[in-house]
Amino acid sequence: MRTAKITKLILGIAAALAVPMLASAQQRESHGGKYAGDTGAGKQLYYRYCWGCHGFRGDGNGENGPYLNILPRNFVAATFKCRSTPTGTLPTDEDLFNALTRGFNNSNMPAWITLTAQNRADLVAFIKTFSPRWKSDKPGDPIAVPAEPALSLQSIQHGKELYTKLECWKCHGPEGRGDGPSASTLTDSNEQPIRPYNFPEGSRFKCGATNHDLYKIFMTGLDGTPMPSFADVIKPEDAWDLVHFLRTLQVTHKSPELTLWMSTKEGAEYVKAQKVGGTPTGSGIKQ
Repeated sequence: MRTAKITKLILGIAAALAVPMLASAQQRESHGGKYAGDTGAGKQLYYRYCWGCHGFRGDGNGENGPYLNILPRNFVAATFKCRSTPTGTLPTDEDLFNALTRGFNNSNMPAWITLTAQNRADLVAFIKTFSPRWKSDKPGDPIAVPAEPALSLQSIQHGKELYTKLECWKCHGPEGRGDGPSASTLTDSNEQPIRPYNFPEGSRFKCGATNHDLYKIFMTGLDGTPMPSFADVIKPEDAWDLVHFLRTLQVTHKSPELTLWMSTKEGAEYVKAQKVGGTPTGSGIKQ
């Protein structure tokens, strides 16, 4: 009798803690490139590697959360920073797959390249079971990224003008150090302080390292953060000019843009005046 009661109690606890598994084929699978993910396999991987930060129910309330500078992603809310899709829409499976592969620079989210591609596809499939959004909404259509135009001084100069005109400096600072007048007031969707990117100290961005990645950040925005989408504000060619200028702010990363900019008197003086300090996520501002 006692054994039966204990068994019943264990089963009750297990049922109470169980994460509901959504039923449709779309929710059971993911497609990261050529790999189709399976939620059953992904569930095992999640509870081996991920739940300590992201929580048993995927709500970002894992036992490690209080010790992390940037709170873990809340998969229940299904708000994702790095996407190829328009702001406010769900990412594609490939976006999530790439995020797992790449990791998130300047955070505690590592690159999970130690797992096989199939493992990562399985994790994507399981992560999608945490939010009902994956049942009611479809991922957005990836934005079109036009070919990058040839680098020129005119492009860099125009990008510099856009940086001022679009008021990027209010958050990122006049020299891109993440110390603009609004920097200390910014919070993310978790109401946690968040610091703007410090270009002189960084070489890789949260959502990648290439000019192509930086272009997508402008045009899709980083949902859950104060960084908006500029898709309705600037033309594609303007976005590329802004990309070229922002590369010149990364004075510790010898890019073609920086080399070209420093070949001019204006550019050399501008770069020389840069004060490198702090971390890629801010310049030591108090929050």
